[in-house]
Amino acid sequence: MTSLPLGADGVTDRAAVPLSGYTTLRLGGPAARFVSAASAEEVAAAVRAADRRGDRVLVLGGGSNLVVGDEGFDGTVVRVGNHGNKIDALGDGRVALTVEAGEDWDTVVCRTVEAGLGGLECLSGIPGSVGATPVQNVGAYGVEVGQHLISVDLLDRASGEIRTLGVDELGLGYRTSVLKGNERAVVLRVRFELADGGLSAPIRYTELARVLGVRQGKQVPVELARAAVLELRRGKGMVLDESDHDTWSVGSFFTNPIVLDRDLAAVRARITTRLGPDVAVPQYPAGPGASKLSAAWLIERAGFAKGYRGPGGRVTLSGKHTLAITNRGTATTADLLTLAREIRDGVHTCFGVDLHPEPVLVGCTL
Repeated sequence: MTSLPLGADGVTDRAAVPLSGYTTLRLGGPAARFVSAASAEEVAAAVRAADRRGDRVLVLGGGSNLVVGDEGFDGTVVRVGNHGNKIDALGDGRVALTVEAGEDWDTVVCRTVEAGLGGLECLSGIPGSVGATPVQNVGAYGVEVGQHLISVDLLDRASGEIRTLGVDELGLGYRTSVLKGNERAVVLRVRFELADGGLSAPIRYTELARVLGVRQGKQVPVELARAAVLELRRGKGMVLDESDHDTWSVGSFFTNPIVLDRDLAAVRARITTRLGPDVAVPQYPAGPGASKLSAAWLIERAGFAKGYRGPGGRVTLSGKHTLAITNRGTATTADLLTLAREIRDGVHTCFGVDLHPEPVLVGCTL
């Protein structure tokens, strides 16, 4: 993997760069300082330099899980642009895939499918960079990144050193890790363990199994799994398309809420009061003593249908999926947050369930 020299020829350093051009929402005010780094060494050096100056630092990947306030960011934004990957055989039909943090996630997934490597195919179509995936423990269609992680290399900002953390040290949970909301570390590269055999991970997700025409738990050729996932995601406006405002979003704005079993009866009682005694409430196991509810189901039944309009119609719920809050082209971050608060408060009023945002909020609060 090629490294560019640090300095004027290798790092682009600019002032007052609008961050709206670097987020999938197309929203966000300017960064006081914007540094583009083209190698892991440059990323680390740029962050260390900002730390020495006492700047606030925002590490920017694909901008797909990021909401930036209209006032922007009053520190240094370091855009991660390091690229490269390699494959090492582990034996017994397994390989280790090492990927630089700046690689586009879906491009990497596509390449694994083309190489007949199984494990990541159900995570097709997710926008963003590779470095963000362990931070969020990205997941979809019954698969989470954490199921295939080996380790990450990261910059420890406290010591200035580059360290390797194994998967067991990352504190992975539902859409979270010890790295999320933690400004003390910057992911530089990620290692995954994949299967070399051309078959997908077992298909666990009911909707995906139905589209593929197989029973849950079965495996299919990786290319069939990827095609089916992309078809499902496009139908929900979850594959980026510059011409389609339904994709001008961060994907799912809210995570599916986890409700303790001791509180579940009260929630179900409120649902029954509003919707009637025969309503079937979708819920899924979420570990000992807890269940996961569908945020989309709750949002719709609290009165927020697909296409629901926020301030001036400048933001709306996607016309394809109620978990996506979309910029219709002229929105501000303030517009987006106004609609998000309305939805969050409406669900709480109706059902007593708290919804929490999935994206990282910078320079703004919900």
